[in-house]
Amino acid sequence: MIYKVVFLLLTSLSVFALEIKYTPIDFGKIRVELTKSYIKEHYSLQVDDIEIIPKIIVVHYTGIDDFSDSLSRFIPSILLGDRKDISAAGALNVSAHFMIERDGTIHQLMPINHMARHVIGLNYSAIGIENIGGENHKQNLTVEQLISNIELINYLKKKFNTIEYLIGHYEYKCFEGSELWLEKDDNYRTEKQDPGKIFMRDLRANLKGFKEALCD
Repeated sequence: MIYKVVFLLLTSLSVFALEIKYTPIDFGKIRVELTKSYIKEHYSLQVDDIEIIPKIIVVHYTGIDDFSDSLSRFIPSILLGDRKDISAAGALNVSAHFMIERDGTIHQLMPINHMARHVIGLNYSAIGIENIGGENHKQNLTVEQLISNIELINYLKKKFNTIEYLIGHYEYKCFEGSELWLEKDDNYRTEKQDPGKIFMRDLRANLKGFKEALCD
């Protein structure tokens, strides 16, 4: 089982500092204004800035096994034309705060305290972590990614004492009706499988102090 291997590796790696590479996506005036519009339309909030108070960490996979291809889809401010599944919900492009390569390299894509569009209903309090992989819905995330997720999530938990929850993207609808759920459009939902139940099981086996999703 993966989590036993991870425990041994983390013990040996604990003396090393967490390394995060800054690989910024476009987050200029256009994206900021699109984010404000998204917040107003979907959450009925009129905001002066796009800063969030993180309360939940959402783990994803990109659905693409290549880092460069995955990153290229997050860089533009405006949603790509092939995202017909969510285009009706606004022109703001999807993004995430972090992206983790298959070798475990961690990239920070944007300011941690800015809102990213990565999870319906929860964006205004959620930090998103994308993992390269999951193409054709394969459960193929690596041990190296698992280790990096564990280290990064522990770092974020220490940095923000407001963080309570850790979930996989596939669990997001469990929060409907909770105080964290802000989505006003009852028809705006998508079906998600990422990052997979096995990956989340192994993450949770190596992390403490988080609440899980509010449903089975």
